[in-house]
Amino acid sequence: MKLMVASDIHGSAYYCDKLIRAMEIENPDRLVLLGDLLYHGPRNDLPRDYAPKKVIEMLNGISDKVLCVRGNCEAEVDQMVLDFPVMADYAYIVADGLNIFATHGHVYNNDNLPKLKNGDILLHGHTHIPADVDFGTYRYVNPGSVSIPKEGSAHNYIIIENGQITFKELV
Repeated sequence: MKLMVASDIHGSAYYCDKLIRAMEIENPDRLVLLGDLLYHGPRNDLPRDYAPKKVIEMLNGISDKVLCVRGNCEAEVDQMVLDFPVMADYAYIVADGLNIFATHGHVYNNDNLPKLKNGDILLHGHTHIPADVDFGTYRYVNPGSVSIPKEGSAHNYIIIENGQITFKELV
């Protein structure tokens, strides 16, 4: 199974388009979105080409491939316009021998761990900072942000395939 993982689009039509173009090249089985799809939130500047309605149209066009969890910027009204579930706090994914707890990161994170078994992966966005840290009993992975990366990081996504996690930059 090949998973493509991205987080924090924040309504950027420009970077959502880049993500979908990368998806066409990567051809994953699923696109896992870790929340904050449409709105930028009060702490962030507007991302490039902020156009939530265009992002809705683009994401609905690939809804059959999307697995999504709720970010802190999602609201019930977002579910009314998106053709895939967006309100779950987490998803548990088993792929190629990896047990992955996927969430946005504003509820479950390194300071508030969910129930993880030894060797599980905690996968979340929210911080806009890419990370891949082995804490011994679990591994923490964060793709960073598609549209508003922080701390000098790139506009990233992740590919999970054959038990390997690879960070890639949107081009």
